Amino acid sequence: MLTCKQTSHLISTITHCKTIKQLHQAHAQVITRGLLSLYPSISLLLPTLLHSFTSLLSPPPPPSSLSTHYAVAVFNTIKNPSTFCYNTIIRAHTLLSLPLNALLFFAQMRRLSLSPDAHTFPFALKACAQHKSLSLAKTLHCQCLKFGFSADVFVVNCLITGYSVTGRIHDACRVFDESPHRDVVSYNALIDGFVKAGETERGREVFDQMPVRDAVSWGTLIAGYAKGDQFKEAIELFDQMIGLGVCPDNIALVSSLSACSQLGELEKGKSIHNYIEQKGIRIDGFLSTSLVDLYAKCGCIETAKQIFELSPEKALFTWNAMLSGLAMHGDGRLLLDYFSRMVKARVRPDGVSFLAVLVGCSHAGLVNEARQLFEEMEGVYGVPRELKHYGCMADLLGRAGLIREAMEMIDHMPMGGDVFVWGGLLSGCRIHGNVEVAEKAAEHVMDIKPEDGGVYSVLANIYANAERWDDLEKIRRLRDSTRVKKNAGCSLIQLDGVLHEFVAGDSLHHQTGEIYLALNEEGEEEGKKKETKKRKRNFKKAYV
Repeated sequence: MLTCKQTSHLISTITHCKTIKQLHQAHAQVITRGLLSLYPSISLLLPTLLHSFTSLLSPPPPPSSLSTHYAVAVFNTIKNPSTFCYNTIIRAHTLLSLPLNALLFFAQMRRLSLSPDAHTFPFALKACAQHKSLSLAKTLHCQCLKFGFSADVFVVNCLITGYSVTGRIHDACRVFDESPHRDVVSYNALIDGFVKAGETERGREVFDQMPVRDAVSWGTLIAGYAKGDQFKEAIELFDQMIGLGVCPDNIALVSSLSACSQLGELEKGKSIHNYIEQKGIRIDGFLSTSLVDLYAKCGCIETAKQIFELSPEKALFTWNAMLSGLAMHGDGRLLLDYFSRMVKARVRPDGVSFLAVLVGCSHAGLVNEARQLFEEMEGVYGVPRELKHYGCMADLLGRAGLIREAMEMIDHMPMGGDVFVWGGLLSGCRIHGNVEVAEKAAEHVMDIKPEDGGVYSVLANIYANAERWDDLEKIRRLRDSTRVKKNAGCSLIQLDGVLHEFVAGDSLHHQTGEIYLALNEEGEEEGKKKETKKRKRNFKKAYV
């Protein structure tokens, strides 16, 4: 019989396994030596195996049927599994993102009348949150009340998350308000709930009430501002965070870089990049993607390429950021080279990848290349064509003067065309003066979005170029009689670290008077130069 020391050594060996492969090897030794059949009194061996396996799943690997089968096989060999064993198998399935299986084990546990403990409900509630089932969340909440765990801070935090992800933010608030015990995780869970519900300002109210904040608190709210297109607020909060000496997590860094790219705040983005390098923060796939996106959108495509090439993790979204950047800069050939590299690296492209490539081909006039990729989307790469892809092809073919081919493509679409599909065709008709097809395209755009004033302007321009003055007058009258909305032009310029925004026709800028005065002076000076040149030309004609 094994001594206590031998038993302790065996269990210690299992708990010190660093990988699942090592754990499998230790388990194999136990089986081949017949230790389980010879010494059934080692009651802790199998539960220890199961617990060690679960511990090795954090951080969780991709879901694997082999991993799941192994955990269940170990569990099924345990005679009369305890609450601890059920907690472990529930947690294992939660870590493997198999919430329904986790909840089935919880139901099995309750059928056997095993009493849950303080660890059971957090694991089961996490599974419920993954499954996004409101009815199950309410059922588990009742069970928590029944067994007296409703005031446990871990249970409270999981209840807040469970209600938040199922869209019941008011129930999450109620759990939070009624809880006698709250920690920083409680506040973070509620802020995250408000952010996901699109109520970032209410999340800010909770944030301002927090007695203690951690990096997650700041990162969650910054991400909320960035997702809600409140980019200035995101950057201001990030600056406040750094000013207080709080080290940002990757969520805060990625969200702040995203806000900078959307606002064109290149200098601010560079300062965040410098901060990352100074602090020695590891640039993972998410950070490198954000940096590539920032520099590409701010016109620094060479810097974006350098960061991309140095990135050790080139996931799909990293490739997409690089492809989109090249598409914006109109480098079609290089864009196709990067797409080929992506495929050779066995990174499977998605709809975003193809959209970027088609846009780049459109801007570079690469019609044949775009045709081929568009044809291969579904058959070769298994990527379904969406309206945005059809819209891009309509724009590309229209630009190239292939109006008939664009019409044939639209006629064979499995779904009706949207504003972008018909709008792309209309733009091509404007370039090549095809009035007949332009009228059809404009009619479709007006039916889909009658309030958009852009279509009236384009069609009026087409009529004017064709010298069809009666039709021009008709479309203008139609535009005036219809409530159309014309989007004002907007320009952004950064000067001495300050971002200035100008909208056509407004006078909201605090230096409007000085700006118009300078423009008038510039206009007068330009007029004088033109007049001088005109006089010189007349002089030459007269005397030369």
